[in-house]
Amino acid sequence: MPEFISILLPFHNALDTLPACLYSIQAQDHACWELVAVNDHSDDGSADWLHQRALQDSRIRVIDNPGQGLVPALNHGLACCSHELVVRMDADDIMRPSRLSRQAAHFMHTPGLVLSATRVHLFPKEQIQAGYHEYLRWQNKCCSPGEIASQIYVESPFAHPSVCYRKSRVERLGAYQEGPFPEDYDLWLRLFHSGYLMEKLPEVLLDWRESPHRVSRTDPRCSREAFDRLKARYLVHDSRFLPHKENFVIWGAGRKTRKRCRHLLDLGFRPKAWVDIDPGKIGKTLQGIPVIDWRELANHPDTFVLVYVGNHGARKEITDVLTDLGFAWGAGFLPMT
Repeated sequence: MPEFISILLPFHNALDTLPACLYSIQAQDHACWELVAVNDHSDDGSADWLHQRALQDSRIRVIDNPGQGLVPALNHGLACCSHELVVRMDADDIMRPSRLSRQAAHFMHTPGLVLSATRVHLFPKEQIQAGYHEYLRWQNKCCSPGEIASQIYVESPFAHPSVCYRKSRVERLGAYQEGPFPEDYDLWLRLFHSGYLMEKLPEVLLDWRESPHRVSRTDPRCSREAFDRLKARYLVHDSRFLPHKENFVIWGAGRKTRKRCRHLLDLGFRPKAWVDIDPGKIGKTLQGIPVIDWRELANHPDTFVLVYVGNHGARKEITDVLTDLGFAWGAGFLPMT
């Protein structure tokens, strides 16, 4: 018997994009679904439009957010989902026709799987900036449980509207949390720290809309500082990557790097050195911590290296250097951006 799936879709003033989103759901080759659409105080007619569609398709349920904002909408909708498998969807995105069937099959054939995501395609092309192209390239390569585990602190490894997860496991961890951080990345980190299996399908099954109004661009909860603070909070409890709080160094001695990793220092994790390539910095002391040349790492193979350099090209060069020195990604070093 086909697996029944709940689709959790919060929306706010989404009349311009909601029809295309709904049509993509109704065009799925897996028909056993319910749509739990949570109206977050819309005033553009989108709730009325969706209520009309619900009269024609009994699988659609429209409910109101009793709170205010995305996290209360997500948690209220999640509580109202009838099925164990919950697919996230946003009102401005589009599902490929086989998305639900592929994710349902992924759970059926992968014992212990708690979260299944998919690769995504960004659109429209003219809205996409270079940084997002690079982020998507990285995210679409990060698929296996091992890749996700070793790169979980680089960035959020999943596009939120591409995931399907087990409702009972997410609720066991407290569902979505409200705070000065991205609620989806916080959930992925909690699932990871709980040892749950997460995996990404190799197919592109979601068209992910880019927009200057995207929450990740406008909400301070999705700022670089919010991400850095959240990563530090989880990293200090992660013995897989920081087994010895005194025996690590931070690659990057610039002002931006020191600002980004201050959350880690505030939590009592102080590096024994900054690593840099700038000869003007090497030999100096910053915040009471010496700056060393990267070549010195060859003499300290047991030291863990946190890479806080944000430029994608520079990060690639640094990871290549560390690999050549015998440091292994995840076991000897970890990029933090």
